[in-house]
Amino acid sequence: MATSRISNEPAFVLHRHDWSETSLILEVFTRNHGRMALVAKGVKRPSSSFRPILLPLQPLHLAFGGDAEIKTLKAAEWQGGHVMPTGDALMSGLYLNELLLHLLAREDPHPLLFEVYASVVQIIASEHGEVLESALRAFELLLLREIGLLPLLDAQTLTLMALHPQERYSLVPEGGLRQASAADRASLSGAQWAALQQVLDEHVPFTSVLRTCAEVATALKPQLRTLLNYHCGVTTLRTRQMMVDLQNL
Repeated sequence: MATSRISNEPAFVLHRHDWSETSLILEVFTRNHGRMALVAKGVKRPSSSFRPILLPLQPLHLAFGGDAEIKTLKAAEWQGGHVMPTGDALMSGLYLNELLLHLLAREDPHPLLFEVYASVVQIIASEHGEVLESALRAFELLLLREIGLLPLLDAQTLTLMALHPQERYSLVPEGGLRQASAADRASLSGAQWAALQQVLDEHVPFTSVLRTCAEVATALKPQLRTLLNYHCGVTTLRTRQMMVDLQNL
């Protein structure tokens, strides 16, 4: 049976690739329907009104329908609010998109994660570079928690023993949260991990997680990067490697 048309759906374009000489396949992240694949017919024609709209990191309202795995885009409206990010900010936004493409199943709604993503995109576009790293760490934590890949951060994963506030602990892909060795510099204290768990448990956690991440962003970054790469099945995400290459240049 044909899927009823969905209208006025908040969405962001995650990725786009050629489908024919005039059309594109879009991977989009929608608020109420999750990650979806849409065919945008005729969008590559110079006369297409969709052509300047269907860009990553831009807030959209979409209409689509169809009974196939790949739905058909019917309408798209730009919601305004900011211009396209550039430089490091753009690469950070594309990094978020790559995470969602790897880790979200299609048509699995995550409305709260959508709102977090929209908030981080606003930070990226605002050029507030001083909070960008904290915003990325907050998004990574909330993404992992949303899809069930983040262990509790107020207990050792294998033993469920409570964390000692002054002891150091590391987050590792196959072992969860465990006591850090003396040589492990990428670690947080038990009190810091417990503070992160506390703000993650809040009903609307993004702002609180952002503030808490700001205090531990440097030590948290390599641990979350390793965990995300593990679950994405890659050694290095493409956008991460591109950022490193550009910095080296």
